[in-house]
Amino acid sequence: MRLLELARLFLRLGFTAFGGPAAHIAMYHDEVVKRRKWLSDQQFMDLLGATNLIPGPNSTEMAIHLGYLRAGWRGLLVAGWSFILPSSGIVLALACGYTRFGSLPEIGWLLYGIKPVVIAIILQALWALGRTAVKDALTAAAMLLALALYFLGVNPILALLVGAGLALGGKWLPELLRKPGMGLWLLPSGWLAQLSTAAGQIPPAPSAEPFSLSALFFIFLKIGSVLYGSGYVLLAFLHSDFVARLGWLTDQQLLDAIAIGQVTPGPVFTTATFIGYLLGGAPGALLATLGIFLPSFVFVALSNPLIPRLRQSRITSQVLDGVNAASLGLMAGVAWQLARAALVDIPALVAGLLAAALLLRYQLNSTWLVLGGALFGLLRANPL
Repeated sequence: MRLLELARLFLRLGFTAFGGPAAHIAMYHDEVVKRRKWLSDQQFMDLLGATNLIPGPNSTEMAIHLGYLRAGWRGLLVAGWSFILPSSGIVLALACGYTRFGSLPEIGWLLYGIKPVVIAIILQALWALGRTAVKDALTAAAMLLALALYFLGVNPILALLVGAGLALGGKWLPELLRKPGMGLWLLPSGWLAQLSTAAGQIPPAPSAEPFSLSALFFIFLKIGSVLYGSGYVLLAFLHSDFVARLGWLTDQQLLDAIAIGQVTPGPVFTTATFIGYLLGGAPGALLATLGIFLPSFVFVALSNPLIPRLRQSRITSQVLDGVNAASLGLMAGVAWQLARAALVDIPALVAGLLAAALLLRYQLNSTWLVLGGALFGLLRANPL
């Protein structure tokens, strides 16, 4: 019964969760905390904080975490793949059309109507989660500092580490840093993410390596194992491997692949499905999708049992509070940028305000609001 419930929920979200990780997480909160009450706001924030500390697509890993909590390892598999497969199927269909017609379908008006609704959903989640994550002046400072670092372009992992340090109250962390060698121990996770991103931006020497399905799989397995950050970081990794080093894709094909991943519902990492199909047909799409998402299942399976233990220790609990607050700050930064891109005119602003009012007054399901936004966009494109 629980597995069927997970499958229904995440399949529906896989078809309707537009707007990127921040929007997906807001929809999860609406479904599993507010409506189904599977867990509390604090438990949800702990999952979000832990998810931000491991590589891979955050919203997909949150789905996997939620499935694991609800129904064990079978729930982990059901929730994760139920969220991934609808998006992958849509991207695969678009890839088929792309290879046939050589261009992207026009879906701008659809997204025009959906984006303002997504902003309302994110803001409502931020308000609800903020009351849990911001516990005192230190966590409030962690959130605001992470937000500032986001706009300064600092790597998200480094922002999370700074938030964790602030939440410790400026006492434990300085003492630890004074111990020989401990400063070097604390820095790698933040610096490693930045160095790996930088490495993805340095074009290696061109290679004449012929295409193979095994090479395609292991490249995406590598990316899924080390990638932190946004779709822009994913673009850097993909360009490094597929354009600069191997020459399997052109710049235009890569940009089109990223665009498809961003405008379709579900995880942006389904860009891998598009690239896999372009290079190796249906088998390539299958292997690329499996390769980039497989590490997420492993990371969640390893990290999920540790989260309750973090709460049992005073020090690690403070660290988790700081990471949670910083995660909320990063989410707020994403929401601001999305709002600037979504609320482009008066009708879009009115749609966003109406969606917010419906959420607050009637607590409508976010899926229905997204579908309503899509209808609004289609009506704007083709007025009666």
